[in-house]
Amino acid sequence: MDQSQRTVAAAPSSSRSYQFHPARAAIVDLFNLYLGRGNPQKPDEQPLRDPPNKSQKRVHAPVRDLPPRNDQFILDFDKLQTQFADPDQLRAITESVLISTVLQCSNHAPRAEFLLFALRALSRIGYVNWDTFLPSLLSSVSAAEASLSQAAAATATTSSQSLVPSLVPSGNEPGSVTALSKSVRDNSQRVRASAAAAMNSLRQLSCKIILIGVEFNLKPVTHSEIFQCMMSWLVNWDRRDDDDDDSAGKKTWRSEKASAEWLRSCLEVICLLVEAGKSRIPFYELLRSGLQFIENIPDDEGLFALVMEIHRRRDAMAVHMLMLDQHLHCPTFGTHRISSQPTANVSAEAVAHLRYSPITYPSVLGEPLSGEDLAMSVPQGSLDWERAVRCIRHAIRTTPSPEWWKRVLVVAPCYRPSAQAGPTPGAVFTSDMICEAIIDRIVELLKLTNSDANCWQEWLVFSDIFFFLIKSGCTDFVDFIDKLVLRLNGDDNHILRTNHVTWLLAQIIRVELVMTALNSDPRKVETTRKILSFHREDRTDPNNPQSVLLDFVSSCQNLRIWSLSAATRAYLNNEQLLKGKQIDEWWRSKGERMMDYMNLDDRSIGMFWVVSYTMAQPACETVINWLSSAGVAEMPGTPPNERVMMMQEVSPLPMSLLSGFSMNLCLKLALQMEEAMFVSQVVPSIAMVETYTRLLLISPHSMFRSHFTQIAQRNASLLSKSSVSLLVLEILNYRLLPLYRYQGKSKSLMYDVTKIISTLKVKRSDHRVFRLAENLCMNLILSLRDFFSVKRDQKGPTDFTETLSRITIMTLAITIKTRGIADADHLVYLHTMLEQVLSTSQHTWSEKTLRHFPSLLRDALMGRVDKRGLSIQAWQQAETTVLNQCTQLLSPAAEPAYVMTYLSHSFPQHRQYLCAGACLLMQGNPDKINSANLARVLREVSPDEVTANIYTFVDVLLHNVHVDLQRGHGLEEILNKNDANLAFFFWTHEMLPLDIFLLALIDRDDDPHALIIAKRILERPELLQRINAFCVNRGNPEHWLCTQVFKRNELLKSLGSHLSWKDNRYPTFFDDIAARLLPVIPLVVYRLIENNAMDTADKILTAYSNFLAYHPLRFTFVRDILAYFYGHLPGQLVVKILRVLGLSKIPFSESFPQYITHTGAATCPPLDYFANLLLNLVNNVIPPLSSTRNCSSKSGSIADILNTSARPPHGKAPGASQPGPANASEGQKAFYQIQDPGTYTQLVLETAVIEILSLPVSAAQIVSSLVQIIVNIQSTLIQSGNGFHGAANGVGQGSALPTSPSGGSTDSMGASRSSCMNNTASFVSRSGYTCQQLSCLLIQACGLLLAQLPPEFHTQLYMEASRVTRETWWLSDGKRSQGELDSAVGYALMDPTWAAQDNTSTAIGNVVALLHAFFSNLPQEWLDGTHLIIKNLRPVTSVAMLRVAFRIMGPLLPRLANTHALFNKTLALLLNTMVDVFGKNSQTPVPVEASQIADLIDFLHHVVHYEGQGGAVQSSSKPRPDTLALLGRAADSLRPDVQHLLSHLRTDPNSSIYAAAHQNAAKTNTS
Repeated sequence: MDQSQRTVAAAPSSSRSYQFHPARAAIVDLFNLYLGRGNPQKPDEQPLRDPPNKSQKRVHAPVRDLPPRNDQFILDFDKLQTQFADPDQLRAITESVLISTVLQCSNHAPRAEFLLFALRALSRIGYVNWDTFLPSLLSSVSAAEASLSQAAAATATTSSQSLVPSLVPSGNEPGSVTALSKSVRDNSQRVRASAAAAMNSLRQLSCKIILIGVEFNLKPVTHSEIFQCMMSWLVNWDRRDDDDDDSAGKKTWRSEKASAEWLRSCLEVICLLVEAGKSRIPFYELLRSGLQFIENIPDDEGLFALVMEIHRRRDAMAVHMLMLDQHLHCPTFGTHRISSQPTANVSAEAVAHLRYSPITYPSVLGEPLSGEDLAMSVPQGSLDWERAVRCIRHAIRTTPSPEWWKRVLVVAPCYRPSAQAGPTPGAVFTSDMICEAIIDRIVELLKLTNSDANCWQEWLVFSDIFFFLIKSGCTDFVDFIDKLVLRLNGDDNHILRTNHVTWLLAQIIRVELVMTALNSDPRKVETTRKILSFHREDRTDPNNPQSVLLDFVSSCQNLRIWSLSAATRAYLNNEQLLKGKQIDEWWRSKGERMMDYMNLDDRSIGMFWVVSYTMAQPACETVINWLSSAGVAEMPGTPPNERVMMMQEVSPLPMSLLSGFSMNLCLKLALQMEEAMFVSQVVPSIAMVETYTRLLLISPHSMFRSHFTQIAQRNASLLSKSSVSLLVLEILNYRLLPLYRYQGKSKSLMYDVTKIISTLKVKRSDHRVFRLAENLCMNLILSLRDFFSVKRDQKGPTDFTETLSRITIMTLAITIKTRGIADADHLVYLHTMLEQVLSTSQHTWSEKTLRHFPSLLRDALMGRVDKRGLSIQAWQQAETTVLNQCTQLLSPAAEPAYVMTYLSHSFPQHRQYLCAGACLLMQGNPDKINSANLARVLREVSPDEVTANIYTFVDVLLHNVHVDLQRGHGLEEILNKNDANLAFFFWTHEMLPLDIFLLALIDRDDDPHALIIAKRILERPELLQRINAFCVNRGNPEHWLCTQVFKRNELLKSLGSHLSWKDNRYPTFFDDIAARLLPVIPLVVYRLIENNAMDTADKILTAYSNFLAYHPLRFTFVRDILAYFYGHLPGQLVVKILRVLGLSKIPFSESFPQYITHTGAATCPPLDYFANLLLNLVNNVIPPLSSTRNCSSKSGSIADILNTSARPPHGKAPGASQPGPANASEGQKAFYQIQDPGTYTQLVLETAVIEILSLPVSAAQIVSSLVQIIVNIQSTLIQSGNGFHGAANGVGQGSALPTSPSGGSTDSMGASRSSCMNNTASFVSRSGYTCQQLSCLLIQACGLLLAQLPPEFHTQLYMEASRVTRETWWLSDGKRSQGELDSAVGYALMDPTWAAQDNTSTAIGNVVALLHAFFSNLPQEWLDGTHLIIKNLRPVTSVAMLRVAFRIMGPLLPRLANTHALFNKTLALLLNTMVDVFGKNSQTPVPVEASQIADLIDFLHHVVHYEGQGGAVQSSSKPRPDTLALLGRAADSLRPDVQHLLSHLRTDPNSSIYAAAHQNAAKTNTS
């Protein structure tokens, strides 16, 4: 290794190796001579000692000769070096001696001066290599300081111990104790003062030496080590020993003057290193050093100025990391997507439990941070606190998936086991935040109740999530009660007028954590008294069920508390306890007798609800008795030796009755019903199963259970019973599919069902369970709208059937095209997933289908070889054998016994052509074959073989159509013959599953006859009659509203002979052959549209519109098909698709129907239409701003912006003019009312998406209208005369560049402002916000809406945003000075929440805020298109435009940190804009200094460190080498002065400290 590249660690060993070299003694003697030291210390002696005082020098100083003059030193050294041949050895020895001498002489000023002189002289003749000397010196200084500190501490301890025995006071001399203590302390202070003086002088001399060395051309790694050492000294400048508690002593041991001297020298070194002209160290290193956070800044003006400069530049840099109005960015729960965090190198099981950070807290460097320890440090009332509580409050109001809650909640510290006491990584909420949000919701509901609004549904929805949150232990229950009492007795002491709070607490009183708090907690008495204090008399309507419950609920609560603890009985209300007798009396008089629950009067309903709180077990038994009141009967059609008893049918319990049951009763009922359904030998009634599903749907948070897991835990053998498996699969497929999607459990359920499929597909005869499981899995896959793994462990080929594999690809296409891929890691996994899915499939998709696939998927599938020709060749080779076998098996005279012969002797490759052979033998005449034998064979083979038969049947059928056409037969004749053959299979004998056959047929759409045959099948009268019979028998598609007695169909009629022959002992509940077509019809429509068969698609939708009402996810189907084929659908077909929805139940805009049914030329709706669309999103989707209290004293603050006491409750309109059906009479929707899409926020947002996608105008017109609204929103609202600020501040400034460019008239859209919106005063009043607040939230709503639309809209948004920016006059005004433009840009890019306050909003500010709101909701894959913005802005000709470009794209870079290719692409684009302005050949109108973009340079340094770390920048973070290479290539095109600022962002280790760090790391790894 070259001497100049030796590391710090190597220096001491080098010194030791030269310890006994002959030259060392000569060099030491030479230095001693010039230092005036006659008897030098040995190197291993203490290098530093206490300085002698003056008297000692005068008395004891030896008589010595004066040392030679300094200018003689270099001559003497020249003579010495001639005695030794190796100059490198001599240099190394010289450096070693110099270091040793520096350590010994640092506190002797004349000697220190000589050493500085010697260093300069020796470096001039090449005998000091600064790149090895300085690191070695600093390493030695650090070691010496550590040794000195230890020695000082040891000396102080030893002296105190030695003084004690000699000065032990006697008992009658108490004053001696004080004297002894003072003596020991003084001695310790002297020792410490001596050590401190030595360290100060050593650091002072080291800094002077460094200042000399820095003048030479040091390597970057040396500069880096010097910088790190100086920063360590500065940050720890006031370090003291922890065991010294005397404050006066702390001041005496440190010499303030000496400290100031070395501090100034240290600061001088740092300033020299970061000097802009040299840039030995980038200034950015100061920004991430933490110097500005030192607790005790020394009294030094230079250091204070440096710290202030660090703060200024850090703040300027951090701005580029943050999006405009980032504090408003908050989850809306308007989409299914919940997780967007990387999952690299994480198993699928671990992914399911990853903590999700819905918000992050920005650091001082602008980085997004999370973690429970960070959340705990957020001060209450701060902006970060308000944002967190705003998120939780919105979640409580909108009830997102429990899966979301489980990923964000943390157990309150008081409930955690000691082993889990540490903070939770990734968490962003604390128990205090959860507690505050819960109390806010209670207060909000109490106010709503007091306004005489019917909000019982809101209370029911909240009680479900309240139970879930308390049971989860995410907030301290005792603390929650304390804070609730304070809140209701404080500012809101007038709102508790009803017993709703008592009812809420009665719901959770049996939760284990609550029982512990009331039974064994030390504060149980106080807590109980506070709970009882919430009681209020409620006698509003004695016959209303809710009023009856609220009237008696205090009695229920008192009775429960009385049974918990004797210590609290004295505080109970005797009147309420006595009132419990009324409950008993009612129960004995009416409840115990069998009542007609379908005809209960309101008071009886209320009293039964009350009983559910006091006597849950008797109430549970009563419900079970109700459901079994019709008795049992023998199931018809079963053999005498296999008698099966079945419950007789009754009406299921209505939702109106179930809704008031206590949670305790609901849980008991669910367990008892599961016992009756899955364990009992009696077949349950449909009413019991329906009531069971209604229980789960009515309280989705509290009642959900994963059925396969639950049943397996109860008894692992239960699922092996066909009766149990069939019932569970039916419940899941026809009742609970949306619930599992809402819970985020669709993927887990898919894995469980796939296990069943993989087991049964090769097992003979089990067709019924297999086909039901396959149909459920089809529905599950089609319900997934985010990326998914096809296997839990992500390894090996999938267990999917051929049908499921094809549906998986179609689902991927729909998901990627309509919603994008949320995470970069999913893009990486996509190729592996496709290999897993297609490893066992030979299918290729037609060109027409692939044309509509997203490019990502299309490119991956284009290379697949079409093996259909090989399939036909295989058939032709086997045809003779197959037909011979079929003739023997299927001749009318064939013996039934031959079936077993055929099954045992035929080959599987021949059996797969059985149906095709039978079809050829029929020749349109089904009587020619033995249907009984064919049916029996198809029943006896495995489901997998039946599936193979169907796919080969389709191939051969289509092949024979072509053969017959070539033989001269007419197409109609051929199709009629096929109709007869297919009728034999599907209608006459029901031998094959029609759903699988239709899917196989439409997947052959590359054949011109495939879709024709599929259309003829779907139009068959037999099928349409079957569909109509299904609809009539099933009744209302909203099954939870059905009150009549369910009619159970005969098994054969429901499923046909093929599926029902074996399991005839197990009746159906909801299953039907027609119902199996529900996932198929939408795919048929997709395929028809792909083939431009629009008329056929229209006819199919018309014929099956009533049937599709039973589709569990029809809303999602409509939204996705409109997005998937956007731009390809005729208006008439769009209307037909919309009619699938049942338009009266969807909150469409009032004027929406007139735009889609307009018969004339298509016209774009007015701006009012789009504004009302956005307002509906603000009112129902965007999280309401926090209702901050007591914040009116500081006008214009963020608190004022967040103060929204006038904000209407969720789903409530403040006035009758609120668009859509979300009016005060409707109230909040329960989950079972909006199972698809799942939450009301999703319903409103997706409805807006459907409206936009259905409009008969181009995406460009729609986006232009939306952007026009956003550009002018503040001025339009404020100038509407609404009485807030008026328009005085924002007009009349168009003639000159304003210091604060107003949104009023200085921007590009001023001319069109008058036509923006009408009736804005009414518009504002309907929001409940002020103009300023509403304008900012409308920007957020617009960004959210655009992010849900297909990429065609994104492209138009980028073009429109670029146009607005380019047309801003003051950006393109070449006459303006740079100062004016900088000022204008600064104001223009201010957060709209701030700018709106004084009416200084601008078009650019609004557009950038819109883009940032859009980006924050965009899936990561679609971020690739964002580059169009900058591409449309280029060439960038001014620093002002450059800043706009960085402000737009800069905040994207942190989000792309885990997407290296996209990160580099975005970074390269920003660098290109910099080259436009600061390139070698660029000509800017006004000369610009490179120093004016220091903040952009700092940002580039920071963001590449962030990407290199993959998160928050650490002290060890460094950029990736390929990122440095990218920056280096871009820098080559820049002006030299700008290149200089980026000199460290290169790959050359001789100029970059980061490249040098990579080089050193590589050498370390190699060694």
